[in-house]
Amino acid sequence: MNSHSLARLATAVVTIVVGFSTLALAGPPLVCHPIAIGQAKTLPWVDLNYQKGSGSYNLKNLPQDTLEILDSNPSVLVRMETLRRATIYARQDPDVARELLLRLKMRTTNSNSRESDALAWFDLGYLAETIKQSTRNGEPSAAKGLDGYVMVNKAISLRGSDPEMEFAAALIAITGSESDRKLHVEKAIAGAKSDPLLAQNLAAFFNHQTIAEMLTQSATEQASK
Repeated sequence: MNSHSLARLATAVVTIVVGFSTLALAGPPLVCHPIAIGQAKTLPWVDLNYQKGSGSYNLKNLPQDTLEILDSNPSVLVRMETLRRATIYARQDPDVARELLLRLKMRTTNSNSRESDALAWFDLGYLAETIKQSTRNGEPSAAKGLDGYVMVNKAISLRGSDPEMEFAAALIAITGSESDRKLHVEKAIAGAKSDPLLAQNLAAFFNHQTIAEMLTQSATEQASK
C-alpha cells in the first residue's frame, strides 16, 4: 500500500470514528438496521422493514431454524443478521423468545472447543442485546438481567482478533462508553481492509458511503504489491 493510500485510509478511519460518536441512528441499531450479508443463507424474509417479516413463517420453527443456521458456522455478520431477524419474529411470541434464549444459553455450556465456545457466547450476547433493544418501555424483557456486551467481549477474548465481532461490540456499545466504542470501531476498520462486506456495513451504518470504496481499493492495491 503506497503512502497516498495510507493517508486516505487514515482519513477514513478518523471520519468513521468521529462519526460514530455523533451519529444518531433512526431506531435501535441492532433491530432496525439490516446487516448486509450478500447471498449467504439466513432466516427467510419478505421485507427488510423493521416491522415486516414473512407472514407465512411458522414461529414454532424459529428456535430450531435459528440454531441450524448458527451451527452451520456462518460468518459473524450472518450471525448478526440471523439474530436480528429472529428477534423481530420473536416479538410476536414471548415464549418463542424465551425458548431461543434458553437454547443459546445451553450452547455456552455444551461447547467442545475454544472456537465454538466463543461463537456460543457471541450468539447469546448479541441476541440478548437485540432483544433488549426491541423491547418497548414498560414491557417485560426475556433478556432481563443478561449483559450481552460482557458476553460479546468474552467471545472476542476467546476467539482472538475478529473485526466483525468488534463491529458487533461497537453497535452494542453505541449508548455506552465512548472510549470502548471507539476502540471497537478502530479494530473493526482495521479488519475491513480485507473484508468488503464489513466495509460495506461500516459505511452503511455511519453514512460514509465512500469509506467502503476506500477500504476495498486499499486492500486491492496492497494485494497487487
